[in-house]
Amino acid sequence: MLTIWGRLNSHNVKKVAWAAIEMGIPHQRIDIGGKFGFTSEYLAMNPNRLIPTIEDGDLVLWESNAILRYLADTYAPDFRSYDTKVRAAGDKWMDWQFQFADAQREAFIGCVRQDKDGTDPAVARSAEVAARMMPILDRELATRSWLSGEGFGIADIPMGVYAHTFFSLPVTRPSLPHVEEWYARLRARPAYAQTVMIPLT
Repeated sequence: MLTIWGRLNSHNVKKVAWAAIEMGIPHQRIDIGGKFGFTSEYLAMNPNRLIPTIEDGDLVLWESNAILRYLADTYAPDFRSYDTKVRAAGDKWMDWQFQFADAQREAFIGCVRQDKDGTDPAVARSAEVAARMMPILDRELATRSWLSGEGFGIADIPMGVYAHTFFSLPVTRPSLPHVEEWYARLRARPAYAQTVMIPLT
């Protein structure tokens, strides 16, 4: 059975837990990191002191988007396009998510961990940078319904997790009609509600 190590209120753990449910992969998740700390056994698997890590038989793997690609390739190939150009376009958005995460980090930490809001200067600066990036995604979603191609797939998962945070933080946001439609489709997915739409703390 697949084992997912990591607390569920981590963005990167949410990605993997959501994907495992969408793909119908039997799994167990074990809380670690944050208030749960790290054991020496875990750090032997992942010396980066980061989450998530998975164990799948004799495979130990960390880095959340690498895990997503492995799970799709191993258990659910239809979650990645067979067209290499479509697949590469989806991979681009999976990698772009890390730039967006960097932009939104201070807003997230300020609002969720420090009980601030959009009136705090550091939160406002971070939220503004994230808000300037989101129209790039909006323009992409004006041309297609899913970042993965014709249907939902793993390329939708990384930004799907961060979109929930983007729309949940008490900050100013621009109008993003195509992102909002995509986010509504994600919210209709039971696995998204179960793993992503949980309290941010």
